[in-house]
Amino acid sequence: MKYLILVGDGMADRPLKELGRITCLQKARTPNMDRLAKAGEVGKVRTVPKGFEPGSDVANLSILGYDPHHYYSGRAPVEAVFRGINLNPDDVAFRCNLVTLKFLTHDTSLTKVGRRWGEAVMQDYSAGHITTAEARHLIKKIDNELGTKDLIFYPGVSYRHLLIWKNGIEKIKCTPPHDITGKHISGYIPQGKGADVLIDLMKRSTEVLLSNQINKKRMEKGLNPANCLWFWGQGKKLPVPEFADKYNLKGALISAVDLTKGLGLSAGFDIINVKGATGYIDTNYIGKAKSALRALKKYDIVYVHVEAPDEAGHNGDIKNKLKAIQ
Repeated sequence: MKYLILVGDGMADRPLKELGRITCLQKARTPNMDRLAKAGEVGKVRTVPKGFEPGSDVANLSILGYDPHHYYSGRAPVEAVFRGINLNPDDVAFRCNLVTLKFLTHDTSLTKVGRRWGEAVMQDYSAGHITTAEARHLIKKIDNELGTKDLIFYPGVSYRHLLIWKNGIEKIKCTPPHDITGKHISGYIPQGKGADVLIDLMKRSTEVLLSNQINKKRMEKGLNPANCLWFWGQGKKLPVPEFADKYNLKGALISAVDLTKGLGLSAGFDIINVKGATGYIDTNYIGKAKSALRALKKYDIVYVHVEAPDEAGHNGDIKNKLKAIQ
């Protein structure tokens, strides 16, 4: 028996008045999914258990057969697994987004922004889906100027990066930036013991980022600058048992994002990297499909993760969400 799990991340939705009170999934033309539904069995499953915030981390962990009550710590430590970052038991990993804040002052010096920083609005959780090359340069600059022996920044893909806080504080209330697009950040900045460390880094990051030539060039082109760091999705290292030990199946995983790849590595899956897979609307769909079909000849189970519908949903982009689903 061969198994293929195809996850359209974020594909589900609520009815939208712009679509006549139907969802994007109902509106999209999906002849192949329709054919599979008619010829197969259709059912429901709760991928986000009660008590957990909806998110790709919890949902994909559940789909892979791991109860989040026992195996979930946070998004960031899973991403750290894929990047080969070894976490000690007391280290805390934070997802570190490059975001675009809209400031209420044109003077972006630290003194001016520092005073009114909390009045800023979350304009873009992804800094215009900044390129990986641009982002890596910015994060390395951040690490050089703001990093310490206990606070270490690691570059990732596009806007998605990591902060490792050695012997850090985990129980800080943080909010995903894609949940507050268009809102003032004052009610969503980190809260609790240790939050002052993160807030200080966020404020100081603005001056470092806006003084960089990469952001100056982005603004000249009319692109959103990466003008602030945003921390969330934190957790400590939490091992999971091998998938093969649980189910006696040899698996492979295809994805464009570090989160899902980290889950796959944690479960003992082989990771298949596909050229042109971006995690966005421009990803290489055909390449991922062909890679999955080839992998099925070698593996018992292949897990294919498609991030594009989720990204379009976070952007509130109906057109691209329909395109991603189709």
